[in-house]
Amino acid sequence: MVNARTTGNGVEITTVMQSVGNDRYLTHRDKVTTVIAIGVLMRYTPEHREESRRRILEAAGRGFRKHGYAGIGVDGLAKEAGVTSGAFYAHFSSKGEAFTQALTDGIRELATGIEQFQSEHGAKWLDKFIDFYMSAKRTCELDEACAMQALTPEVMRADAHVRSVYEEEMLTVIEAIARGLQHGNLLERRARSWALLSLLSGGVSTARALNSPALASQVARSVRSAALALANPPQA
Repeated sequence: MVNARTTGNGVEITTVMQSVGNDRYLTHRDKVTTVIAIGVLMRYTPEHREESRRRILEAAGRGFRKHGYAGIGVDGLAKEAGVTSGAFYAHFSSKGEAFTQALTDGIRELATGIEQFQSEHGAKWLDKFIDFYMSAKRTCELDEACAMQALTPEVMRADAHVRSVYEEEMLTVIEAIARGLQHGNLLERRARSWALLSLLSGGVSTARALNSPALASQVARSVRSAALALANPPQA
């Protein structure tokens, strides 16, 4: 139902949508959401809406990492966030939009993490990062895995827009790594950065897929040695 009334600023239009199966109503009024629940008026500020969006997005990132894009729907994502499906659609028009944003945030987290390693560990940052990636990020729960490693297979099946978003964010990660490498010109450091990321991500995926913990650890050790050699090539 749509109501309209004249105010000092012109005409105010209020859209009221009734929830199925209960007495709640959702009213959108500019940037403030008003919920009327059995006679009780509750106003949600833009800050509250932003916090809700952030919570839903974090839950979506966990859900997509754990189940894959095809393995979870809007109802599942909403449940993961502790909200209704209607609340999900108040922030995202589709599961695809939520995936794209979760992917973006996840890759940005990787770039930020690399910069933190560089800041905290100086010249030894890459050794520390490789150790962390091949241990903690290999053995953590899937919903806490690195977005690059967990979501790249989903991007392979996505449309051109999602792949373009992924590419743009990955280029930022590459630049962050290249800035921290010590040898070679910028083009050479970028090339090694791509090789390093691909080696680490593929190594974690392979190790996770193995049933034998001992064999998975062997893969991790081998990838770590190869990554360190790639990061520190012999100098002429």
